[in-house]
Amino acid sequence: MIKLSEMREKEVINIRDGAKIGLIYDFEIDLEKGTITAIVIPSPGKILGIFGKNNDLIIDWKKIVRIGSDAILVDIDIDKD
Repeated sequence: MIKLSEMREKEVINIRDGAKIGLIYDFEIDLEKGTITAIVIPSPGKILGIFGKNNDLIIDWKKIVRIGSDAILVDIDIDKD
């Protein structure tokens, strides 16, 4: 089992090109089902997740391939997602 606070400390990496996307800033949660539906990565240029443009990257939970000890691997097409 892993805590959400622990997930926020892991680097998110896209397996398509090996690019580091960033750290998780927030989560989207379905309160009725009690499940996480997506993770939110702040857009480049945001400082502490608050100063900057509001073009956050929202990654569907289904796009997460693996949660490791150091990183979270996702499979996304940055241009489409």
